[in-house]
Amino acid sequence: MGRQQWRRQLGSGAPDPLLVSWLREPHSLTACCQRACQQFRVRLLRSGLMQPIADEATRQQLAYGREVVLECDGVPVIFAHSVLSTATNGRLTRWLAGLGSRSLGSLLFTCPGFKRGKLEFLRIDARHALYRLAAPWAPGARQLWARRSEHHLGQQVLCVTEVFLPAIYTLEK
Repeated sequence: MGRQQWRRQLGSGAPDPLLVSWLREPHSLTACCQRACQQFRVRLLRSGLMQPIADEATRQQLAYGREVVLECDGVPVIFAHSVLSTATNGRLTRWLAGLGSRSLGSLLFTCPGFKRGKLEFLRIDARHALYRLAAPWAPGARQLWARRSEHHLGQQVLCVTEVFLPAIYTLEK
């Protein structure tokens, strides 16, 4: 699946309105999840050098990556995968390395200087690497919706992809 398949519009086959509101959310998904549940948690799955997914913006062999699951009341609702090229080094690299299980959204939406690119959307299935990464958190799901955007800080570009797990339907925004 090539990068050209990510779309700026949801188009035909768009999900139901509740999921559309989550997909199009312009602000921090972390903040939305925190408002929608009593116990919010970021579960850090892995962090460090990793190979980017084929359709991610970076062309490097290795990138600094981070994968987490956002949980509301103990239930996984969003799988997030972020990559930062190793071609440039700067404060974003240092910040990500020290983030741990804290929310990336708390950094991206509160620190001045970040510029967010346009949201792109894709319905993914077992043929896509992101689906295979998120599938353990979505047993039985044949397809999942994902969104992606780039966050710029100076010369550094962080590609953030969020995959919406079936339990997202249990949250009211």
